[in-house]
Amino acid sequence: MRVLLVGGGGREHALALGLVRDPAVSALIAAPGNPGIASIAELRTVTPTDPAAVAALAVETSADLVVIGPEAPLVAGVADAVRAKGIAVFGPSGAAAQLEGSKAFAKDVMTAAGVPTARAYVCTDEESTARALDDFGAPYVVKDDGLAAGKGVVVTDDRSAALAHAAECGRVVVEEFLDGPEVSLFVVTDGQAALPLLPAQDFKRLGDGDTGPNTGGMGAYAPLAWTPPSLVDDVMRDVVHPTLAEMRRRGTPFAGLLYVGLAITAAGPRVIEFNARFGDPETQVVLALLETPLGGLLHAAATGTLAEHPPLRWRDGSAVTVVLASPGYPAAPQTGDVITGADRSGIIHAGTARRASDGALLSAGGRVLCGTATGPDLAAARDAAYALVDGVKLAGSQHRTDIAAAAIDDRITIPS
Repeated sequence: MRVLLVGGGGREHALALGLVRDPAVSALIAAPGNPGIASIAELRTVTPTDPAAVAALAVETSADLVVIGPEAPLVAGVADAVRAKGIAVFGPSGAAAQLEGSKAFAKDVMTAAGVPTARAYVCTDEESTARALDDFGAPYVVKDDGLAAGKGVVVTDDRSAALAHAAECGRVVVEEFLDGPEVSLFVVTDGQAALPLLPAQDFKRLGDGDTGPNTGGMGAYAPLAWTPPSLVDDVMRDVVHPTLAEMRRRGTPFAGLLYVGLAITAAGPRVIEFNARFGDPETQVVLALLETPLGGLLHAAATGTLAEHPPLRWRDGSAVTVVLASPGYPAAPQTGDVITGADRSGIIHAGTARRASDGALLSAGGRVLCGTATGPDLAAARDAAYALVDGVKLAGSQHRTDIAAAAIDDRITIPS
């Protein structure tokens, strides 16, 4: 099976590592890829959000399967263009990807499907936003309605900051705050059948102790020993299958990766958000533990044969990933700095580039790379992940020092 992987971030490097482990994958082409992916795949140049260009590349490379990593190409309809060429593609249609492309659309689907989630208002001006903030009270939750690369959400006790974020976004969803630890659940689906992956937890805030601004994610770990034993079954029954049924009812079936962001509240799991693709950095830890061949799994979802796929197999132990970010991230990331020590197994590239003159590895984004490791238990995996990050040199870089610490110390509590 020849696979074309679209994207060039940390999620795509993790997907590439999973795909090349599958004996059924005979060739992997990544577009545009990154220096880390370059060591295991052929790189091609393409604009990921250009449907015609990606579809043409899929034909040119004789791809049997196209895997679309980021959200922007999905919302732009890249999967539709590839499908129109008769090529299997893992990723929802542009219409179905609106589950991530519009927070208001997702809320409408959740309401119609009876999915447990936060109460919310869609606001387009200061007056309606102010009313919504006053209705819910602090902490204020304001979400950009559109795509924002994981940084469109503000959770704050400062009403003026909430109003300012809404004004900057234009159209927002204002929600009630959901109190409880957060969980990410990835679900592979062909629109009818659905297979859940291991739940993971990521860390959105920049600083230790969940301080500082929201980011695209500063680390993650899996599995989650502290979650209720019935969590995945409950979410599949109350969230995933009703949502898939509602999308079918609307004539826009969702096939690909449904990311369910959850808060585990006193009243049970509540959906914070849907995404239409693998999350970053949770993908790094979930796929590190997946024993089932990834290419075959994604191909089954892309071809409507997921119901025939064997049960998923998982490695024993735990996985942890720690993100190394540029100075100034997330507000104003500094790029172009030399990176050393990033050539070891377990280092996943997210925002890197090669200098043309001498091939030196440079920072090229806010989240630059991450150290991902497995271990027989969470503490061992965490130690190994931090050892990887500590071996990388990038002047002024930032990383959290408390990834998975609360889980190891049994300090995660579910409200009662």
